[in-house]
Amino acid sequence: MLDGGEGTAAATQPLEWKFSQVFGERTAGEEVQEVDIISAIEFDRTGDHLATGDRGGRVVLFERTDAKDHGGHRKDLEMMDYSISRHPEFRYKTEFQSHEPEFDYLKSLEIEEKINKIRWCQTANGALFLLSSNDKTIKFWKIQEKKVKKICDFYVDLSRAMGNGPVVCSSMSTSSKPCMENGGCNESPFDYTSIETSLPSGGIPSLCLPVVNSHETSLVAKCRRIYAHAHDYHINSISNNRCNSLTEVITSAEFHPTHCNMLAYSSSRGSIRLIDMRQSALCDTHSKLFEEQEVPASRSFFTEIIASISDIKFAKDGRYILSRDYMTLKLWDINMDSGPVATFQVHENLRPKLCDLYENDSIFDKFECCLSGDGLHVATGSYSNMFRVFGCSEGSTEATTLEASKNPMRRQVQTPTRPSKSLGPLPRVLRRGADTSGVDVNGSAFDFTTKLLHLSWHPTENLLACAASNSLYMYYA
Repeated sequence: MLDGGEGTAAATQPLEWKFSQVFGERTAGEEVQEVDIISAIEFDRTGDHLATGDRGGRVVLFERTDAKDHGGHRKDLEMMDYSISRHPEFRYKTEFQSHEPEFDYLKSLEIEEKINKIRWCQTANGALFLLSSNDKTIKFWKIQEKKVKKICDFYVDLSRAMGNGPVVCSSMSTSSKPCMENGGCNESPFDYTSIETSLPSGGIPSLCLPVVNSHETSLVAKCRRIYAHAHDYHINSISNNRCNSLTEVITSAEFHPTHCNMLAYSSSRGSIRLIDMRQSALCDTHSKLFEEQEVPASRSFFTEIIASISDIKFAKDGRYILSRDYMTLKLWDINMDSGPVATFQVHENLRPKLCDLYENDSIFDKFECCLSGDGLHVATGSYSNMFRVFGCSEGSTEATTLEASKNPMRRQVQTPTRPSKSLGPLPRVLRRGADTSGVDVNGSAFDFTTKLLHLSWHPTENLLACAASNSLYMYYA
């Protein structure tokens, strides 16, 4: 998303993606438990930590290792002849149970423990903070290293103690006790009358304290705050409906990355509303409305369903908003509400199959989207555990399809397209990454049971983390 210069010229070259790591890879024929399926994924602001949540209510944390293992000054790295261009690597850090299944007695509704969203908060004093949420409750967690302390020894000066008198001692009778047939004893196991206690005549010469040493550290996750039924009394409720008629549902919301007074949220009607809380603290009116005008001739039974926006993300500079509906990715300029500046086709090849997708409920799948830290690329998931990466700089024709496996390029397809007329700093283009046959690049029918819904882009590196069922894959370029 640059207006020109060397950065834009370099961005026109497609990224070459390579496999980096996988956590929780399942073997062939292994059955995946429902509770192990990943349902949320998020990098923190620095990119040094990654958090995932699953349908079992657990949160798993990973930490970056390459920066720690090879940290130091640039001169030291040059002396070691070490390349600083190494891609990021992560390792398992810890996990904890965030949510448990509940039952809402007022609504007679079971609340599952599935983690819907994870959001990192500002770190403090070496501790990590994050928010995790299910359908009902938001929890604020603190993860911190605690040192395990053990008593190792006592400072006791026996020579000084003996010089002042006998040392405090106790003796216990070891004589046998007559026992009964059932194994019990008819006397107390301890002979309290035989215990002798004496103190030094001159008093205790010094106070002896135990020696406590720190042996190892362990990570401890503590829930610092619970927001149950948050919309009732903690958070002002926002609604697009009038007079109890439910015609529109809020599907996603994001704060502006640099201006805390600005908030954007999307709806099931395919619109995005931008709110400036300096104008309306209750968020009951919006400052801008972003929606694409519908062509009357193209309206069908599925129009409103596929127009529902499942996810929105702000670019790092806050200038653009990326939205994902069932069929497309759209990039919006917050200074221009007449329409998206770029549209990327993701599921256009599935349009002839909308009836089948409606019958098996796949048309209601909620795919997430993400942007690179430099704003030059966008990505989203698809079926058959595939994901799409598009270049969004001016003049770029990049549209890459990859598979979440150890060989991501196995299903790669590059379909160069000619950008249409430029509109503002970004071209208003239509990307087509596949044909309309309803099959993948290898000629196989799409598997609608394997879907890649969740992915996250590293904030500073070209590193993608993708959740395919219970497995976490990472790719770098």
